Amino acid sequence: MDDLRIASVRHWLVRVPFRKLIEWGSGTRSGATRLVVRIETAGGVVGWGESICLLDAIPAVLERIVAPLALQHRADEAEALHRHVLGAGYYHHKRAAVMAMAAVEMAMWDALGRATGRPLHALWGGRFREKAEMVAYLLAADPGAAAETAAEFLRQGHRSFKVKIGMSEATDIPLVRAVREAVGDAPLRADVNGAWTPGTARRQLHKLLPYDLAWVEQPLELDDLLGHAELRRAQPVPIALDESAYTLQDVGNIVRMGAADVVLLDPHEAGGLWPVVKQAAICESAGIPVTLHSGGELGLSQSAYLHLAASIPNMSLSIDTEHTYLGGDIVAERFTLEEGCFRVPTGPGLGVTVDEDALRRFSVERIEGAYLDPARPGWFPLKPAY
Repeated sequence: MDDLRIASVRHWLVRVPFRKLIEWGSGTRSGATRLVVRIETAGGVVGWGESICLLDAIPAVLERIVAPLALQHRADEAEALHRHVLGAGYYHHKRAAVMAMAAVEMAMWDALGRATGRPLHALWGGRFREKAEMVAYLLAADPGAAAETAAEFLRQGHRSFKVKIGMSEATDIPLVRAVREAVGDAPLRADVNGAWTPGTARRQLHKLLPYDLAWVEQPLELDDLLGHAELRRAQPVPIALDESAYTLQDVGNIVRMGAADVVLLDPHEAGGLWPVVKQAAICESAGIPVTLHSGGELGLSQSAYLHLAASIPNMSLSIDTEHTYLGGDIVAERFTLEEGCFRVPTGPGLGVTVDEDALRRFSVERIEGAYLDPARPGWFPLKPAY
């Protein structure tokens, strides 16, 4: 019997509420909805995985395509599963498959690590760093509220900060100004979520010069790589791309076009952990640092992020996290901030233990509150907006 052959795949849709409502250019969110997967091999090894789950198509792709194909593979065949899903027709629609793939792929790595007794970072070249700095994420439309939250994060020990802008032209600069005044000289970045037109981007970036931003993230619509490349050349504020950088091919195109100074990666949006390792290597070859995007990671994905940061040399920038906003988790372990950092787990696989009572408690039947805003019926975001 092949002990590593995948014998079963189960999944849950879970939603953990946030401690407070968060606001961004695409609406509001009151919680994190995640897709959790459990695989078991023929030899009895269990692996767990997690993915972001914002759209109803994601569980459907998992159930109809990814899970059945996973049963034809071993836990050590992550690359083959990824190519198999694409070969089932999703090479036409990569972004429709990546989030469903990511949950199973993470579970495969977790099972492989547990079967070999090794933490994930040991399977990807070894531990390059023992801890990863976590950015304090500010998601509020009111500058005063953002500044108050930033000051609290500073007291908790965070050393770098990220503020969501792109909600309106009138609030962009006041939000950055308020947070800069609250955090002093600490590194500060701003995320636009593709709300600006090229002309607005040039105007707003000029106004933001006095605030010494580490970078502005996704200033233009996600498909506009040429526009981002031109924006880099037109002004001095570094440009980071996130929504433009889902797949391996996306990142290759960003590097070829010179469209970014920083790239934010996300295993859930890339189709797995191994694709992120490859994406980071593409950026490393061009001298581009990378970090990770946050979509409300629970403990499985948070641990996976730390293993990626541990093993990828050019993942040298603080990692996005919404961990502080979560009103609960599905793992027994807790992530504790130490001098602005989370320590990398050292146990086999992901190095965390699923709390199955919590998994059942947070289980839901449908996705809620990922986009739009219940307080504004009929409203929807435009990209670009102004």
